[in-house]
Amino acid sequence: MNYFPDEVIEHIFEYVVSHRDRNALSLVCKSWYRIERCTREKVFIGNCYSITPERLIQRFPALKSLTLKGKPHFADFSLVPHGWGGFVYPWIEALAKGKVGLEELRLKRMVVSDDSLELLSRAFPNFRSLVLVSCEEFTTDGLAAIAANCKSLRELDLQENEVDDHKGQWLSCFPDSCTSLVSLNFACLKGEINVGVLERLVARSPNLKSLRLNRSVPLDALQRILTRAPQLVDLGVGSYVQDPATETFVKLMNTMHKCKSITSLSGFLEVTPRCLTAMYVICPNLTSLNLSYAAGIPGSDLIKLIRHCKKLQRLWIMDSIGDKGLGVVANTCKELQELRVFPSDNIGHHAAVTEKGLVAISMGCPKLHSLLYFCHQMTNAALITVAKNCPNFIRFRLAILDATKPDPDTNQPLDEGFGAIVQSCRRLRRLSLSGQLTDKVFLYIGMYAEQLEMLSIAFAGESDKGMLYVLNGCKKLRKLEIRDCPFGDTALLTDIGKYETMRSLWMSSCEVTVGACKVLAKKMPRLNVEIFNENETADCELEDEQKVEKMYLYRTLAGKRKDAPEYVWTL
Repeated sequence: MNYFPDEVIEHIFEYVVSHRDRNALSLVCKSWYRIERCTREKVFIGNCYSITPERLIQRFPALKSLTLKGKPHFADFSLVPHGWGGFVYPWIEALAKGKVGLEELRLKRMVVSDDSLELLSRAFPNFRSLVLVSCEEFTTDGLAAIAANCKSLRELDLQENEVDDHKGQWLSCFPDSCTSLVSLNFACLKGEINVGVLERLVARSPNLKSLRLNRSVPLDALQRILTRAPQLVDLGVGSYVQDPATETFVKLMNTMHKCKSITSLSGFLEVTPRCLTAMYVICPNLTSLNLSYAAGIPGSDLIKLIRHCKKLQRLWIMDSIGDKGLGVVANTCKELQELRVFPSDNIGHHAAVTEKGLVAISMGCPKLHSLLYFCHQMTNAALITVAKNCPNFIRFRLAILDATKPDPDTNQPLDEGFGAIVQSCRRLRRLSLSGQLTDKVFLYIGMYAEQLEMLSIAFAGESDKGMLYVLNGCKKLRKLEIRDCPFGDTALLTDIGKYETMRSLWMSSCEVTVGACKVLAKKMPRLNVEIFNENETADCELEDEQKVEKMYLYRTLAGKRKDAPEYVWTL
């Protein structure tokens, strides 16, 4: 296959960065497999139990950057019991023993202990980037080890983690010689921060581009930090509480005029809405705005802010903006590509969004291709209009707060609306369904969603046919998540060969029995079939007719895992 020397092929491969493209290259011929194996530095593993770290090291000896996911996605909705697994320590230990030159580690839904962070900080002298998303069981002591020992650290990004705070002194562990930081995000930390130490760290980090603060950093400290770091591109505001008439607020107003590089704004974990006027000056340059945690900003003030954001490409916001506010977004943000609307905690508020807001967005934002939309209701007519206006959707996730609610205008299921989405949006890769749905919607998905890779289903369908339509039709499906649906043994066992091409299948509160899971595990030895019930332990006798509370099936080269808790049976 090679018409060029290996050195030339290696040089060409350097320009191929996509994981998917690198995988494809390795399948061309033995020579390309060998070259790709020896030159790949970045690896993505979507399930930490799909392979052993030792096998990874053997396969990719030049590994420098690893992305690793642990618990299933439904862990985000508290459906995965505590203690299920996803421990990162064995991975870090194996990488250290294998003398891997690890520089970057990105973890999602993993159990990260302080010991693992301590080992990470000491075992890899060139380590420079740590990203933790939805991880747990570590404290600020572990962060202190990273700060103290990673001399070349460029990025420390903590997103939505559960972190125990031990007196908030971890920032003090960055040595005075640390000047390499490019990105620092500790917005999820709940404890106090030594503001003086933070200011000095920022001052000696001339390349700092991204800084996201927690709620313990007050507005006067924010002003001083921005004075020291006018080069910031990404700013996450912590506490934004101040009387607009004070000298502190006036200083902030003047400082913001000098922050001409900021294109991404987030945070406002505590806020005085009247102070938002200070941010207006940077709004014309914003391409990303995340206010999904800014519960203190009323819809009227959100609207005033967004009127200044004409270049937005990415917007995360709470449903307190209302349909009226989404209409303003549609009229203002013509470049919008990604929208996420989250539910607020205000019970009984009347500003929550409906189908009207989504239709307005679809009419005003033709470049929209990614959507997460929590709403109180949806209609088939609205979904059909959205599908017509925005045919470029790659991700479409709709969450109706009343999960089984039909079309309020016709009292019909939402089959035709979602059918229009999958027919019009032929590049759709991720889909989440909501509302009253019959098997018909799954027939549409199987027929038209040719590129679909991930599907999330809840409280939908009528029979096993619904699940079978999806398994038979969606040739590229990799992850299927199902909860509270009437799918049973026939749906599970009819097309078991399909699971060899998928990464995982999750089913909870469905009609699957223990006996069917045993049959599947026996016929497909390269799959791990886990069933679990928090109220029972492994020494309990399981009857074949017993309904399975939760089942997690995934493809693996590692065999049965050794760290499963007592309530998990691996068949």
